[in-house]
This record gives sequence, structure tokens and C-alpha cells, in this order.
Amino acid sequence: MTKTMVVVESPAKAKTIARYLGKDYDVRASVGHIRDLPAGTIGVDVEKDFRPMYLTMPGKEKIVRELKGAAQKADRILLATDPDREGEAIAWHLAHLLKIDAESPCRIVFNEITGKAVGKAVEEPRSIDLDLVNAQQSRRILDRLVGYELSPFLWQKIRKGLSAGRVQSVATRLIVLREREIDAFIPEEYWKLRAFLALDGKEAPFSSLFTGKMKSGRVSRIPIHSKEELDVLLKDLEGRDYQVEDVKKGARKRRPYAPFTTSTLQQSASRAMGFTSRRTMMAAQNLYEGVTLGDLGQTSLVTYIRTDSVRVSQEAVDTARDLILSTYGEAYLPAKRPFYKNKSKAQDAHEAIRPSHFDLPPSRVRGQLTSDQYRIYEMIWNRFMASQMEAAVYDKQTVDILAGDYLFRAQGENLVFPGWLTLYGVQETEKENAEKEVKKEDDEEPDLVEIPSLKAGDILELRRLEPEQKFTQPPPRYTEASLIKEMEELGIGRPSTYAPTISTLFDRLYVEREGRLLKPTELGGQVTGMLEEYFRNIVDTDFTADMENELDEVEAGKRDWVDVLRAFYTPFHKDVEKAMKEAEKIVIEDVPTGRTCPECKIGDLVIREGRYGKFIACSRYPDCKYTETISEETKSHCPKCGSPVRSRKIRRGSLLYYCDKSKDPDCDFASFDLPIDGKNCDTCGSYMVQKRFRGRTYERCSNKDCLTNKKTTKSKKKED
Repeated sequence: MTKTMVVVESPAKAKTIARYLGKDYDVRASVGHIRDLPAGTIGVDVEKDFRPMYLTMPGKEKIVRELKGAAQKADRILLATDPDREGEAIAWHLAHLLKIDAESPCRIVFNEITGKAVGKAVEEPRSIDLDLVNAQQSRRILDRLVGYELSPFLWQKIRKGLSAGRVQSVATRLIVLREREIDAFIPEEYWKLRAFLALDGKEAPFSSLFTGKMKSGRVSRIPIHSKEELDVLLKDLEGRDYQVEDVKKGARKRRPYAPFTTSTLQQSASRAMGFTSRRTMMAAQNLYEGVTLGDLGQTSLVTYIRTDSVRVSQEAVDTARDLILSTYGEAYLPAKRPFYKNKSKAQDAHEAIRPSHFDLPPSRVRGQLTSDQYRIYEMIWNRFMASQMEAAVYDKQTVDILAGDYLFRAQGENLVFPGWLTLYGVQETEKENAEKEVKKEDDEEPDLVEIPSLKAGDILELRRLEPEQKFTQPPPRYTEASLIKEMEELGIGRPSTYAPTISTLFDRLYVEREGRLLKPTELGGQVTGMLEEYFRNIVDTDFTADMENELDEVEAGKRDWVDVLRAFYTPFHKDVEKAMKEAEKIVIEDVPTGRTCPECKIGDLVIREGRYGKFIACSRYPDCKYTETISEETKSHCPKCGSPVRSRKIRRGSLLYYCDKSKDPDCDFASFDLPIDGKNCDTCGSYMVQKRFRGRTYERCSNKDCLTNKKTTKSKKKED
């Protein structure tokens, strides 16, 4: 007879834990949630303290039967679901179905899936934390109330199939507000003026930037707003000598970044590799639950991936320090462990995301991971190890040059000790930023130049003055990375909600991609405008952040969850009733194409928007159901039959290239990469395609098994 039954969420996690527990334990998976609110009705009795009606989820009946059967044979049952409110709620639902007393020591938690962590958890079971359960319940019920009351309003006033949500509607509005800023932006002209100077006639010139005037030892900055102002300045500079006024030398330390949180991992993966937040979390979840590593079996490679804390255990720090010392030497090891401060809103329930097995570096497991798993694991490993290393040190030099009383300034720096940058392969002579993905996307690169050895009083030779006209730029559209960063800073959502929230925006067709930039659709703007007019609180960032804080207080046991729901729902429901009566229906006009339907010969073809984007349909629908996709011509031809290749947008904004079949009705060519006419691979003869990566285009062979692709992949990773 089995002594102990352990229940987790996923089969992969069950397999990993079973390795450490041995034959006396029966480890099983619930495969996520097993009970939830019903899909067809609201499932919440608002008249009776918001009592939820939970049902076994469709398709989970067999799993429930198997768990109940195994439970009857077990002496003890331990619930080892994830260490967060969602995991606590799953444990609570399992306890209900398996008839376990929630106050008994039936719950075990661990931040990493290692033999030591799992063994310790089994020895220290606790009761189910009802505060955590109530926090999950209140969030789930709140989101259900908002969705079930607002969605019918949108169906009636705009069109069927729409939805609104407590977090998704705020995220949509952030994107809409940014688009409004861009539309309203009026660019302003300004100029930069660079003087290219040399110490003597033999040396190459270096660049210095006009800054302003020197008055009584102080710099008075002078912006150049127009060509007229530039011409006045250039005339005034004629015939002037350029003399070094001051040379300041110093050192700059560039400290490593803190270990990853859920948010910063998603941001970095987006910036560095173009990953969506969903793609990042899928790979990270695999690494946490466990992957098969040959003789090692099912192994978890990283700690729990849903966290907002940068805290790290002393044991992990000590192990990392030993590894840094043996790999890089004493110079790369700080005298004391670096300290990283959590943001004020961080819950600090779990450690930062870090490796869980320091004897398994990315290079050792690369062949046993998928491409996505490897890239995310390497990113987590490097970020954590770098966070425990010494700072990089730069020699910094600033030279002030006067032409009369006009000031030009040159700045330069040299990397003299790479510190943590060594881990990223940065050589001492390089000035690259090793982790460009964590830089602000709208930062302008500083004017850093190679400066010769100079001293105060040196007279410099002017080689040329180079003016550059520029215009102020509107705020950039959000990317997934910058949207997640904004949501985190505003307190909108929590680490576990960023990825599903952004996915929902695309699913509902409220947002579309232009490259990596997020742009609101016309529908997204209309829904946001309607919600702004009648439900200002729902789309207000401060209100939503305050609600998140109240729900966090439920989790901490400081607030009653029913009181929180009642305080929100009473005024919200009144707003819904009022809006239903007062709001006028928005009529979305079909866009005519100027063509007649080829099927019925009566209706006009119009552009409509459906679940997967815009399409062409007959205006007589449903009497005539003719539809066609919207596509665009390309300059390429099908590599199979020679017909023209067209492109169309598919779900989530990707482009699909396909044959128009004008020469061969049976041709089945389709590709996510644009074929290049008349160009074949020198190695295997297959046709070449144009690919995009981080906004750049490059050519590669269409044959994924071609040796040139393997070489390209290696060289691209070196460049990155």
C-alpha cells in the first residue's frame, strides 16, 4: 500500500518530484485547476456574500476519479501545488474533492525543485493558508463580476464577442493613450553642432559637441532651435581659436543588474530576442517544472518563476561565489555579497529567479533543451551569476574646449576592468553595453569618442564644423517589454498576470503589432472610449492599483474579502445599469472595396473585422456568405510554380506569404519568410528567403537542415 500521495499541478513537475521522493510516494498531477466558476453563468451569488458556485471543470472528470481512487489507498496526502495564491487555491479545491481537512498538515511548498528543498518541505507540512485562498477567490470573483457585467454592455453598444476586464481594459487604455499622444504630437526643430578637432595636423580628428557658453566659470546651455540661430552661431565662430579649457579624468563603475524577477525576465527576453511574454513564460515554466536530461532524468533547472522579489538565499549566493572564484579569479569576486533592493510594491514572497543546480551550466545541458528553453536558461544563468560579480570599471575623460566663450565638450571612456561583463564575452577594448536589452528603449546613445592625450591650454586645429538638423520625437509606442515595465511601475496586475493579459489584448483584437510595437486597433480605441465615458474607474490606473493593494491586503489577512468585493460591486453595478440606459450604440461602418461580390453578383464587397482580424465579405451576409482574405502583392514569385507571391496578416500580426496559384491551381506553397527571386543557396541549391530579426533583415537558406543555416545561427548568436 502506498504510504504517501503527493499532488502537484503538472505531469512534468510530478515526474521531477518523483525522482527525489522514491517508491514510497505516489506523485500525481491535477493538470492545473480542477474546479472553477461555471462557463455559462455568472456563478456568483451577489446577494449572499458573493458566494461562488464551483464545478468540476469540463474534461477533468477522469483526473478527479483517478485522484480519488489513489487517495483511498494512501495513508497520507500532501498537496504540493505552486507556492502562490493560485497554487494555494488549487490545493484548497483538491482538499475539498479528496475530503482532506484544510486545517490539517497537508500542504507543502518549495521555491525550487531540488532533492534538498523537496525533502525539507515533506518534513515540514502546514495547513492550507486560507488568506491566500481568499485572495485568489476574491480576484477570480472580481474579474468574473467585471467581465459578466461589462461584456453584455459592450455587446449591446458596440458589437457581440467583445469583453472587458479589470486589468486588460487598463492595459488597453495605456496603449490607446500613448497613441493619442503620438497623434497629438507636434515635432519641434533643433540642431546639433559638432566640431571635429585635432591636436596637430597628423592626428585623426575627434568629435566635440556644442554645449553653450562659459560665463564666470559656469556653463550656460544654449539650445539651437532653428537654421537661423545656427547661422548666427556659425558666423560668430568664424576665425576663433579652439583651446582646451579643462580636462577631467575619473573612473566610472558599472554595477551588474539584480537577478531576474518575472517582469524583468519578460522584458529582457522581449528586448534581446523578440520573445512574447507568453513564449518566455512557457519556456521558463518548462525549466521550473523539469526537463529530461539524459542520465540525470527529469530535472528542474530554475527556481519558481512567478516572483517580484530580487532576494536570494545565502546558500545560493555562497555557491555562486565559489563558482565565480574558481572560474574567473579573486578579482571578479566582490569582498561582500552585492545587495539589491526590492521595489516598494514587491511582495517578496519568493526568491528571485535563479538557477537551482549550479553544477548544470547552460553549456552542459544545451543539447537536451529546446532552443527557447536554452536561450531563457542561459539568460537566467548569466543574469544571476553576473549579479554576484564585481562591477566593471571605466576610465572616464571629459574635455571642455572654448572657442572664445563658446563651449564644446568631448567625452570618452575606456573599459579598464570588465568585471561582470566578462561573463557576456565583453573584451577589455570594447565599449559595447553587454545587456542592451535592459536599456530604456528611448535612450539616446551618449556621444562617446576616442580622445587623444590633452591638457589645459592646448590649441586645437579645427578640421570642420558639422551641423545636424533634428526634430523632437513623439513618445514611442509600447513594446511588450515597455508595457510590462509600465504596468509594474503603476501597480497594474501582478507577475503572474502580465503574459495572459497581453495575450488577451491580441485575442480580442484590441491591439495589433507593427513589428515589435503595439498599436491599438480602431476597435480597441472605441471600446476604451466607451469605458472611459461610463466606467472611468475600470480604466483608471490609480483605481486599479488601489484595488490590487486591497486584494494584497486580503492575502496578508488584513482585509475581509467579502467587504472588498461589496465596496467595489455596489457602485459598479449602478454604473452598469445607468450606462445600459444612457449610452448610445456605436455603429461600425463597413469599409467598401468598390467591388461586386463574385458569388451572388448583387452585394458589394466590404472590409469587416472578425476574430482573427480584417477580412473581405459580401454586404448581403448572412444571405450570401462569400468571404476572402485581405492580402497584398509582393515582388517575389513562388519557388514551386512561378506564380506571384502575396502576403496577408494572420493572428497576432505575423505575415504569411503564399502562392496566388495563377499558374498552378494546386500549388500549396506557403511560408512565414519571403522567398527571394532568382537566388539559390550555394551549398544545397534551395531557394533563399528574407528573414527578420530584431528589426533587421537578412538572407538565409529556406532549407532548415542546410549547413549554412547552422553556421548563420552560430554567427548570429556571437553578434548578439
